[in-house]
Amino acid sequence: MESLVFLFGLLGNITTGLVYLSPAKTFWEIVMRRTTGDYESIPYICKLVNAYMWVYYGVLKPDSVLVATVNGFGGAAEIAYIIIFLMFSPPRMKARTAIMFGVSDVAFPAAVVLVTQLMLDTEQQIEAAGFLSLCFSMVAYASPLSAMKTVVMTKSVEYMPFLLSFMLFINGGVWTVYAVLTSDWFIGIPNGSGFLLGTSQLVLYAIYWKPKASHKHEKTDVLCLRSSNQPLWIVGSVI
Repeated sequence: MESLVFLFGLLGNITTGLVYLSPAKTFWEIVMRRTTGDYESIPYICKLVNAYMWVYYGVLKPDSVLVATVNGFGGAAEIAYIIIFLMFSPPRMKARTAIMFGVSDVAFPAAVVLVTQLMLDTEQQIEAAGFLSLCFSMVAYASPLSAMKTVVMTKSVEYMPFLLSFMLFINGGVWTVYAVLTSDWFIGIPNGSGFLLGTSQLVLYAIYWKPKASHKHEKTDVLCLRSSNQPLWIVGSVI
């Protein structure tokens, strides 16, 4: 049993690590263009605080080091993305990003750690950190519903990149198995939901996917890049 737990935890680290790295190409292009364009910083602000909560949960709960390590890596990646945002976004966006970062990614996590450490015992700390992680992850996993609605209405998967949907499916499935093996419902509930949503998205692909005309290829690439901003938050924000 322990070997299976380690195996699926390791696989989860790999898949989640890839999810956290998925926006790297987008941010490289931001650096090259020296502007964030129409991209929003909110997804990355939210992904960072979620990573913090999972790290805290993984540190508190015995034998959950694999949960902490991958989200520690993810937190570092999100900080890098936010720094790039602060460097290359317009003044108004830069000010808003800095305020949200200070409140959501500095003050809030610090308050959670301080309050739980001072007012709760160890078991209650684990419960509190797990509950907060579950809540953030459920919000993130619910976000693809808007993209799925767009697919059904337009009868096109143009605005729902296949790779992100596939990673949602794989990542959710791996961590769901890990949660079952460890009897951890804080991990199981959001990732089980993510697995079902990922499956639903792949079904939509099977129904609505159509070959794209060659003259639309360049335009489609741009649209997929722009639309990938929100789904990257969706997938990347969960363990």
